[in-house]
Amino acid sequence: MKRLINYINNNVLVKVASLNSVSLITRIVGGLLTSNAIAHFIGAEGMALIGNLRNFVYSVQSIATLGLYNGVVKYIAEFKSNTVELSKTISSAFYLGFASTVVVSFLCYFNSETINDIIFPKYNDYAYVIRIFAIVLPFYTLNLFTFSIMNGFSKFKILIIINIIGQILGVAVTLLLIYKNRIDGALISVVISESLIFLITLVGIVNQRSLLPLIKAAMVNLKTVKKLSTFSVMALFSAIVLPMVAIAIRSYIIDNVGFKEAGFWEAMNRISKYYLMFVSSLLTLYILPRLSEIDNAKEFRKEVFNFYKTIIPVFSLGLIVIYFLRSYIVPIVFSNEFKPVEDLFLWQLLGDFIKVLSIVIAYQFLAKKMFWHYIITEAFSVIILYATSIYFIDMYGVKGATIAHFVTYVMYYGVILLIFSSSLFGVIPNKNDLNAND
Repeated sequence: MKRLINYINNNVLVKVASLNSVSLITRIVGGLLTSNAIAHFIGAEGMALIGNLRNFVYSVQSIATLGLYNGVVKYIAEFKSNTVELSKTISSAFYLGFASTVVVSFLCYFNSETINDIIFPKYNDYAYVIRIFAIVLPFYTLNLFTFSIMNGFSKFKILIIINIIGQILGVAVTLLLIYKNRIDGALISVVISESLIFLITLVGIVNQRSLLPLIKAAMVNLKTVKKLSTFSVMALFSAIVLPMVAIAIRSYIIDNVGFKEAGFWEAMNRISKYYLMFVSSLLTLYILPRLSEIDNAKEFRKEVFNFYKTIIPVFSLGLIVIYFLRSYIVPIVFSNEFKPVEDLFLWQLLGDFIKVLSIVIAYQFLAKKMFWHYIITEAFSVIILYATSIYFIDMYGVKGATIAHFVTYVMYYGVILLIFSSSLFGVIPNKNDLNAND
């Protein structure tokens, strides 16, 4: 027992994981309450509409922030002891994000009718929801900017506390809106919930007052902008393409299988999102800053296999438990109407397991700015996902979408292992450049 306590005290990854568990539980409970409310008050068809809006919102938020989050985290972690470079990074990111957000907000507001026709099936008029989204978008951008600064400085504790309070606030507002306005309330909650967290993040800004003087228009630097732009293109590629492919797949299910079935697929994706929260937040909070600090293959290999040994066994056990409890999970999270979702678990869980194995390694693309590796592998996975989804949906109905998810990540993982084979499995000299893989 003493050895276990000493291990936890000396292992940063375990510390972050343990602290993050509280936030995870809060988010899962909130997600369960929200999903249950949607299932009972709106139904499977409404779930499909909400899924399309979520994908759109995620893409636009990424465009508005220019996908700067990972780049800001990396360079703040790298320059936290260099005031001049730190000021250039923070100032460039702030003013770029501000200008981009203003443009995107105006475009969304004044093109709300057109956007409504693109993301929603016919006879659904929710243009006013798009206009609300345009108004609150700047608050989301400010929130993300603040988060990136605290993440770069490894302020894990305050980040997680803000997340917890923000989740509670978001769930309360969402449940109230769904109860009062049904589908309209649910859609409004999708576009405002993350922006509401900025009210909580203001506390974090007050605690980081020493950083505010570093934000100066005069410190916006073209060289810094160029460095950040590489991360922007990488982040925007995934943030735009993946949600659009999800909308295309969901629309294909609606047209060729059924509206309810599209809702079932969205329900499965929601459950997947709940259990992936732990790993995805851990990757953002710990893995990206850590890989950014590492400058040799030996440490990179050690970090990857440390994650595999520490987190993957727990994650695997969790997936097995979820699979065998699926007949209880679905009616609890949603309602009896969603019972067909139980048939989607196997391939979704298998796909998510392979996905986690692969993205832990693939984060090195972001950490070391391996631009073309990232773009090519992401493009490969997106093309495979769409093509296999259409093929398997035609063969197996909505279950085909989850089969395609599994097939895509098996192929993606194979490509990732091939790219990093020498760093992960080869003989490492005393000094090795991580960017020279294979």
